[in-house]
Amino acid sequence: MMLLTAGTRGDVEPFAALARRAVAAGHEVRLGVPDDSGVDLTGIDAVGLDLRFQGLVPEPSAPPWALARALREVRPALRRLFAASVRETVGYAPDVVVHHPLVLSAPMAADGLGVPRVLVELTPVATPTAAFPAAGGPTATRDLGRANRWTYAVPRAAAHLLQPEAAPAAALLPGGIAPAARSSSRAVLMAVSPQLLPRPADWPERVHLTGAWFDDAASEALAPEVTAFLRRGPHLVATFGSMVAGDAAARAEAVVAAARAHELRAVLLTGWGGMVLPEGLRGPDVLALRSAPLGPLLAGAAVVLHHGGAGTTHAVARAGVPSVVVPFTADQPFWAARLGRLGIAAAPLPPRRLRVGTLVPAITDALARTARAEEVAAAMRTERGVQHAVDVIASLERTTTTVL
Repeated sequence: MMLLTAGTRGDVEPFAALARRAVAAGHEVRLGVPDDSGVDLTGIDAVGLDLRFQGLVPEPSAPPWALARALREVRPALRRLFAASVRETVGYAPDVVVHHPLVLSAPMAADGLGVPRVLVELTPVATPTAAFPAAGGPTATRDLGRANRWTYAVPRAAAHLLQPEAAPAAALLPGGIAPAARSSSRAVLMAVSPQLLPRPADWPERVHLTGAWFDDAASEALAPEVTAFLRRGPHLVATFGSMVAGDAAARAEAVVAAARAHELRAVLLTGWGGMVLPEGLRGPDVLALRSAPLGPLLAGAAVVLHHGGAGTTHAVARAGVPSVVVPFTADQPFWAARLGRLGIAAAPLPPRRLRVGTLVPAITDALARTARAEEVAAAMRTERGVQHAVDVIASLERTTTTVL
């Protein structure tokens, strides 16, 4: 099978977990990923897709001219991604293609080879339902009732605008032209926990709500100095992933001051620059790291401040740690609202309001939700999301072999 994903760390880690589980089950697997994901791909047959995401995404608050400039830079980058995805898939000649929604050239690659494909949604954007709005759209936090289905036109329109960047990749197909018609995906794997998002009654049967994808067998070890820091007392974890909007130093100052107000040690994952720790705030109760395995950091954490990306949201919820979510863009407001409704996070805190005066009471609120967070986590840990996904893909492979 050929797995294709695009995006940042949260878009790659689930696919890496799927690859490892599929290989353990006896499948031959190749994984196509962006070149700068930062994910440990040891033991996986992985290929780069000629794209680095860092620096491509503008700040959510960027002015229109900056957004237009970013779009001019993004289009050629995506053309490289789409072409590399087709080139690697054709070269590998898989019996099934499993892909992220952003890999718009995956359908033509599967159709060109005459093999089935499987769409993976790490957050609900492509499968309409009346139960909740599309994540990432302008109405992501509002329940519009039956009109929720119409919100899924927004991500479809965005994909349509980028189709011209995928079209040139058809030259890399056998015969050098795109198939006359696009086949539907044989299955949709919704890599989402039913504890966070119960299955809607109006999803078709081919949509499988698998649960989130985690690699529990992966060895994630913290550096000795990090382990020693965590042993010295209760701690708070703050991470904003690839988000870099706003004043990174002021954000770190607010986090450290709020942690100290609650007598918590602070672990800051600075990522691509979402936080910058001023020298004056450094001390024995603060640890700033560019990156570290999130799982071990969450063990024993009292509360987590995060941006609300799908991967981080699921990891934090599965660890049983309450949240303060600071949503910036895309699907983050959707997940922030979901965690709040479930009672495992404080009310979402917009980035522009992230300061000590708002963060201290938000942390107080989150800490009061610890028991509920542990209850949800216990149910999530019974899920076998990645195994469920492998089983679905294997059933398609058996069906295809039988037909052939």
